[in-house]
Amino acid sequence: MAEKVYTYVIVGGGLAGASAVEGIRERDKTGSILLAGSERHLPYDRPPLTKKLWFGQKKVEDIFIHGGDFYGKNAVDLALEEKITSLDASKKTVADEKGNTYRFEKLLIATGGVPRKLPIPGADLDGIRYYRYLDDYLRTREKAKEGSSAVVIGGGFIGSEIAAALAINKVHVTMVYPEPYICSRVFPEGLGRAMQSRFMERGVEIVRDVPASFSQKGDLFMTKTKQGGELESEMVIVGIGIAPSMELARGAGLETGDGIIVNEYLQTSNPEIYAAGDNAFFPYQALGRPMRVEHWDNALNQGRWAGRNMGAGAGALEPYAYMPYFFSDLFEFGYEAVGDVDSRLETFADWRKENDTGVVYYLEGGKVRGAMMCNVWGKVDAARELIKKGGPMPAEDLRAVFR
Repeated sequence: MAEKVYTYVIVGGGLAGASAVEGIRERDKTGSILLAGSERHLPYDRPPLTKKLWFGQKKVEDIFIHGGDFYGKNAVDLALEEKITSLDASKKTVADEKGNTYRFEKLLIATGGVPRKLPIPGADLDGIRYYRYLDDYLRTREKAKEGSSAVVIGGGFIGSEIAAALAINKVHVTMVYPEPYICSRVFPEGLGRAMQSRFMERGVEIVRDVPASFSQKGDLFMTKTKQGGELESEMVIVGIGIAPSMELARGAGLETGDGIIVNEYLQTSNPEIYAAGDNAFFPYQALGRPMRVEHWDNALNQGRWAGRNMGAGAGALEPYAYMPYFFSDLFEFGYEAVGDVDSRLETFADWRKENDTGVVYYLEGGKVRGAMMCNVWGKVDAARELIKKGGPMPAEDLRAVFR
């Protein structure tokens, strides 16, 4: 097959890849662009898959990042349902599974992550939904009739959000996870246990266990747990996190760690190759250490930033100093958070209404490293400034910050 040549090749049809097109076109109006994605859909936002689509606040056609005409107007060639399987950094080419080869001047790897799968019998049964993609939403929505049943594996972000969404839609939900309370990696214990009680009050059953196997009995799934439990349901949804997609980078000899290692300009160990989004392990400047951030706002801004740097001339690169925030909605409880919100850090909560409305601060050595605004809105920028200050703050001072 003939080799096609582009100024820019973007591998990954998600938010980071789509945002990179905007960034490139800010700096370079004419360079040729290829956007290759493995899904059949145009790039779309993922948060509505567990939030607004279920609440009737958005329709599927509302979640696409750009209309189809955006790509034509910006002279972007689209290669959908096309999985790029190899990268030759020295020849500056990528190839897909069909044998098509594309040459680039600059490349962005924005392939995000893939859902972690369970290493147990029956884990690959047709119909077990490792929830991440638009097709997962479409197939789950079709089966999520009032009175139907679902087992949700995982008590983190995806598990808790899809469980709440299903429960709101009057699906009987059983959550299975081993942690002592919901979202234990982020919520301090008091808040986590209060949220777990809220789920149970809304009819969600909690099983503190791990799945041992899946099987099918007619149209039903049987989930056996390690402690000997057996759960019958019409749906099984697994949300146990993602693994960063690094196969291309590793195959090309690029440096990897907990993601594809990039510098402050989002360049990999090969300066003509960039990475952005869920798979980028980048220097988080405000926190003074490298991190990988799996959230919408980071993919949006990091993708655009990488695109701007790809389209910039020599000496015009800009360091990525942005502090991404993230958000979630669990029944009537919503929050926005920024910085390092790791429950293993020291936490201090300034509640107006306990475990409902207020701010949770995450501290290290007396310094604020992260903040979660619970049912408190419009304070993300203030939280960013607080983290950037870096100095120790006593509890009495923190009480006054967002009052």
